[in-house]
Amino acid sequence: MTLPNSTSTALAAIDMGSNSFRLEIAQLQQGRYRRQLYLKETVRLGAGLDEQGMLTEAAMERGLNCLARFAVELRGYAPERVRAVATQTLREARNRDAFLRRAELALGFPIEVISGREEARLIYAGVARLQRSEQPRLVIDIGGRSTEMILGQGTTPELAESFQVGSVSLSLRFFPDGRFTPEAFRAAQIAAGAELEEALALFERSRWQEALGSSGTVGAVAQLLAGSGITDGSITPEALRWCIEQCLRAGHIDQLDLPGLKDDRRAVVGGGLCILYTLLTQFGIERLQPTKGALRQGVIFDLDARLMVQRSGRQGDMREHSVAALQQRFGVDVEQARRVGRLAQSLYKQLQPDATREQWRELGWAADLHEIGMMVSHHDHHRHSAYLLAHVDAPGFSQSQLRRLADLVLGQRGGLRKLDTQFASDPHLVWQVLALRLAVLTCHAREPVSGRALSLSRERQQVLLKPAKRWAATHPRAVYLLREEAEAWSKSEQLRVLLDS
Repeated sequence: MTLPNSTSTALAAIDMGSNSFRLEIAQLQQGRYRRQLYLKETVRLGAGLDEQGMLTEAAMERGLNCLARFAVELRGYAPERVRAVATQTLREARNRDAFLRRAELALGFPIEVISGREEARLIYAGVARLQRSEQPRLVIDIGGRSTEMILGQGTTPELAESFQVGSVSLSLRFFPDGRFTPEAFRAAQIAAGAELEEALALFERSRWQEALGSSGTVGAVAQLLAGSGITDGSITPEALRWCIEQCLRAGHIDQLDLPGLKDDRRAVVGGGLCILYTLLTQFGIERLQPTKGALRQGVIFDLDARLMVQRSGRQGDMREHSVAALQQRFGVDVEQARRVGRLAQSLYKQLQPDATREQWRELGWAADLHEIGMMVSHHDHHRHSAYLLAHVDAPGFSQSQLRRLADLVLGQRGGLRKLDTQFASDPHLVWQVLALRLAVLTCHAREPVSGRALSLSRERQQVLLKPAKRWAATHPRAVYLLREEAEAWSKSEQLRVLLDS
């Protein structure tokens, strides 16, 4: 099934959901979406979270084995044409970093953990491009451990939220032994309603004209209803009551025999029905239509947009817009950010001339946002900046990338031991941090700085700082700070930094 002749033009998305892992390979030609390969495996990663929030070894092995099979299909693909995203289970898992290291080795490509809102944005991108409409619409995606709701019109999402309730988590909690009882259904619906109640005003009925359901749970219930002749696949409150009645008559998952109900959905159908019924009744949804498009297609469209920006050399990546919005939101001194960014990238080029485009861009974004913590307090602003970046929602960025930016801005000043763990797992981070620290110090007076003020020479893990003589003579305080910086690195095991005085 491998497609060696298309690896230079096709794009691949891996969706590591809480219930299933999916691989989709497609080509975009003149705006048309052409699927070339689709694989889905029921992994039940979300069912492998124990009471301490740790992924069990058995669950991790299921995921790793699946990714290894996906890797076979992705041989020959350039890294920039593949994007793997992980959702709610890995947002929650306390041992996610340990799993991700093994998972990236199995897959052969980086894996990004995305926030709930970013997941919702990408879901809408898939739906909006594959099922076009100019009507205001509500899009719902019920996953294994989260539910995403999006309001949008055309291709623009206007409001995107994620709620921590899903078909796997609700089924495990209220139908753990597979038994269906009226009490369990009522309790599950109350729990779902409690989680979704805060969304009632945000997604009220007057704000949309059509409701669409994306992905697994909605698709499974739509197939069940169509296969049983209850509806044409549309989901209505009456049809859901019929489904729940069939579950109660069966009494147990093993006794449930409905046309169109696939075995991989049997264990989570109870939780999925409860979430759907709660959504339809609480939000006034008379009819929910299953739709084309889901997270994996949204990832492919987003990846294509990034590559188009890269090829054209113009601005337009969603992440650029997010950085500009954060600068405005937190009152960043934009001129200072530009000064630091220009110098940091000039120094980084001397340290890492073969760095990837994403590494260059990450350093630039870190420079753009290194002072957002000033809004909180000038004192220790680097720590405030790091905290904000690690926890903010920024469309286009994954949680993984935001955490990396947070590490970068945390390292802009102060002791270096705080990043020992990150340096050990990511050697590239050392050179980005050094470039950013030197740029921040050199630009500390908030005045224009010549790109020739400071030059670097590197030999393996030793770096020599060479201030321009004329500049050094007129900037003694900056030279003093550079000397202090060289001393700071002497206390680190990462690099030896010398000042040519």
